[in-house]
Amino acid sequence: MAIFEPLGPPNRWQPSALAAGPFAGLQGGAVASLLTAEVEAISAERKWGTAVSVSAWFLRPTPMASLRTKLDVLTEGGRVSVIDNTLWAVGEEAPCATVRVTLSRERAVEIPGFADTATEAADPRQLPLRAAKAAHGRPWFMDAMEARVGEGVAWFRLDHVIIEGAGPLSSVLGPADWTHGIARPLQNVVADPNPNLTVQLFGWPRGDWVGVRAHTRWQPAAGLGTGGGLLLDLHGEIGRVSMSVILVPFPKS
Repeated sequence: MAIFEPLGPPNRWQPSALAAGPFAGLQGGAVASLLTAEVEAISAERKWGTAVSVSAWFLRPTPMASLRTKLDVLTEGGRVSVIDNTLWAVGEEAPCATVRVTLSRERAVEIPGFADTATEAADPRQLPLRAAKAAHGRPWFMDAMEARVGEGVAWFRLDHVIIEGAGPLSSVLGPADWTHGIARPLQNVVADPNPNLTVQLFGWPRGDWVGVRAHTRWQPAAGLGTGGGLLLDLHGEIGRVSMSVILVPFPKS
């Protein structure tokens, strides 16, 4: 089952229950994944290459409703293309989120004497499961993936496709969006939504597992923080993630 299903008209999507966030509306990682996956799905036809980075901005909560998107091509280059994709709830004028995706055509470069750093292969299946429930008690985005926690690394395996034709970058965004929550300085004291998300890859995940070695910093006097970390597959590092964090009191029940 896909987390977002296409509706009749082009660029129209219906989120499933698995796209939900922990409070109201959709999870930011699910929204960023949809917008990026839509770009990836047409990149082969447009000869844009592979998506190597994305910056997402969550402008306001995205409701559990029918959605529409609009792609804007900023540049189509011989090696690099940059595409914006913006999302609205159907019938509303104010956008909910937007992403800027950078794509590159791969081209091998020989560098004499260069060697990749060897990393011991990981096996997340040997680690304990991590289960987290949403505040509303209903299915949510975390239920779309298997999560296991090791020493310094949290591992995620997405069990559902974002959309048909999605590529490797969009499959990383869901796990990456949890980064600021993995390494919270304190648990269950404030909500800490991230208004943005940036992921950069230099390698594509080999296998279904994505690992996050996270770090988070808070400054309560300003109500701000940051989250970031290394992204890994089962064989080693594949990229980076970063985001801003806004500290707010928990919503009243």
